[in-house]
Amino acid sequence: MIEKSLSEIAHLCDGELFNISDSNIFVSGVSTDSRTIEKNNLFIPLIGPNFDGHEYAFKALEDGASAILWEKKRFLPRNDLPVILVEDTYKAFITLAKNYRNSLDCKIIAITGSNGKTTTKDILASILKEKFKVQKTQKNFNNEIGLPMTLLSLDSDCEVAVLEMGTENFGEISFLTNLAKPDMALITNIGDAHLLTLKTRANIARAKLEILEGLPKNGIYFYNGDDLNLRNISKEFELPERTFTYGVNENNDFIIEPLSYDGSGVTFNLEDHIYTIPLLGNHQIYNGAVSIIIAEFFGLDYSTIAKGLKSIDLTGMRNELIQLKDFDILNDSYKSNPQSLDSCLETIYTLEDYDRKITIIGDMLELGDNEISIHENVGKNLNPDKIDYLFTIGDLASNIYDSAKDNFPQDHAFHFSSRDELIRSVAKCIVPNTLIMIKASRAMHLEYIVDALKEYSRV
Repeated sequence: MIEKSLSEIAHLCDGELFNISDSNIFVSGVSTDSRTIEKNNLFIPLIGPNFDGHEYAFKALEDGASAILWEKKRFLPRNDLPVILVEDTYKAFITLAKNYRNSLDCKIIAITGSNGKTTTKDILASILKEKFKVQKTQKNFNNEIGLPMTLLSLDSDCEVAVLEMGTENFGEISFLTNLAKPDMALITNIGDAHLLTLKTRANIARAKLEILEGLPKNGIYFYNGDDLNLRNISKEFELPERTFTYGVNENNDFIIEPLSYDGSGVTFNLEDHIYTIPLLGNHQIYNGAVSIIIAEFFGLDYSTIAKGLKSIDLTGMRNELIQLKDFDILNDSYKSNPQSLDSCLETIYTLEDYDRKITIIGDMLELGDNEISIHENVGKNLNPDKIDYLFTIGDLASNIYDSAKDNFPQDHAFHFSSRDELIRSVAKCIVPNTLIMIKASRAMHLEYIVDALKEYSRV
């Protein structure tokens, strides 16, 4: 994390010290949330539509902050507070992150895409850790607040940072990539997430391709060449000289040859080497392969990469297999869109060592004008021969239930508006060796169901 004196911090954020007798007081890390203050943090009071962080500044100091940023236009009620005066706390926050990033001798890899970016980030970081000091985006810190926080969390001796970049509209990734100034950029794929704001997949691709704006001329760009939308829209942009595609099709620069996939993971051939990714789902060949390709650009050999693949540290609630006493949960409750839902369903279809399979599917949000028909199509395409019970929850997911119920045996498909009622009904269907898949958009908060089922397993 950033570790600087107050005088250095003031210089990096274009602020001025006020009421500070010792400018050499040390700052270790920053926080924009007074509830997470740690000793010697710099507290940055951000301002939103319904909150003003300045109101929590004194509590932050009481809880151990070294100093606080304070907007000059705001009344400072006490003259004994260690503050750095700035014109605008958010702009100072961004300036601090940008200048700190520029001071680091660190290679930065930026990843975006509709699906797979978090898993790819986790795989790549796990591999590169075999040779370098690596840090990565934590949780969902991939937006205009999270990414600068991630930059400020990097240690001065960090050698490689793997950063995730999210977007909901044009201009957002442009801002993030120009802040991070990556050395390498990766786009995993283009799906239907954010159709509500961007309207078409082509526009989603254009928004993702803004990531190229932060690359230097000698930067390296990787993208999924099997994604025709991404391949076609990439032609609209001036691509770096070192641009590489990957995929299973023969027109890619790096060709993946799938070999097998089962409950233990996926195995594929890449550049005449056999690799196994210990993650569920055939789609993991893309996440794993591009991670390996990038690792090779960093000089890692086959044995080192294979070792790194054995200890992947995954971000929670994404394709997470939770093994309990009598049943397992495939927890993918962090996000959902048609492509990621299809991948998740395909995963449970192929897991044949369970006596019963239950799917719990919630709303997929931000899909735009066709959201109802998209949910209806999911229901029509569900395979009742490979799923024993279907549970849906949410207004949009009711369309999945309506389209699927007649294809399932009586009392094998249910829709609920209450999570508690759904949980009670699911519990009645659990037998030993059951697999329960749980997937929905983040706003549905289906981790509540995951936690409740964990408690049920302990009874």
